[in-house]
Amino acid sequence: MSDWLDAILAHDDSIPAALVTIVTAVGSTPREVGARMIVYADGRFVGTIGGGCGEAEVRQAALDVIDTGKARLVKVDLRGFYGDDQEVCGGRIEVLVEPLGVPVP
Repeated sequence: MSDWLDAILAHDDSIPAALVTIVTAVGSTPREVGARMIVYADGRFVGTIGGGCGEAEVRQAALDVIDTGKARLVKVDLRGFYGDDQEVCGGRIEVLVEPLGVPVP
């Protein structure tokens, strides 16, 4: 089984978390549609949607979703440069971030 699926099956709803799922992938991306991860309110995470700056952006969005309790769609552009000479993947992803458990007060 996948690490994220094991974590979901064992999830305690009293622990705030968010489920992150890639729902659209266009061009070159590190992971495919359906890739998932779980982000916990304390910053821990299980699984990956590809790593790097894009995943960091989505992890921050997941913390916001945990705080608000409201799902959101996050668009991540992996084209261009991030202030250095290294080009990133070149594609784009859309990620659905859904709350799990109870929101943090």
